[in-house]
Amino acid sequence: QRRWAARDLAGLPQAAAALGARLALEQDASVRDVLFTSLATIANDVAVDALLPLLRSEDASLRNDAIETLARMPKAVAPRINALLADPDVDVRIFAVNLLGELRHPNVPAWLSQVLGTERDVNVVAAAIEVFAEVGEPAHVPLLEATRRRFGDVAFIGFAVAMTIERIQSS
Repeated sequence: QRRWAARDLAGLPQAAAALGARLALEQDASVRDVLFTSLATIANDVAVDALLPLLRSEDASLRNDAIETLARMPKAVAPRINALLADPDVDVRIFAVNLLGELRHPNVPAWLSQVLGTERDVNVVAAAIEVFAEVGEPAHVPLLEATRRRFGDVAFIGFAVAMTIERIQSS
């Protein structure tokens, strides 16, 4: 019954808050899946508001499903990206970069460029480099090289940048 109710509410934008509130309580995986699907179908600001707190969840499954769902609503989530990338919690910033890896939005390269240009945490930068390997273009190579110089004392960053540049130039 809960699964059917969640499915039936997908057509009602005013149900987004209730669907989101249920996510934190629901233990049945199949009901959770339908809750996420319904929120993705609604794809409004309230649905985004319901999903963003899950990026702080200790439940990795819940958090990952929230990221996947947010990625399915690019128009609604786009206005929140800058705030996510500036979040005081480094884990939230990493999850935001992970979201960018799945988000089909024309601003993804610009957001990633912002991360490489300003982010101080090496793990967030590494996540952004990884996503750039998928979405980067030759125009991004100078920024990647600048990132390698900025984090010159971190061998992993140098390696990741080299691999990303190689991938960009070969595609």
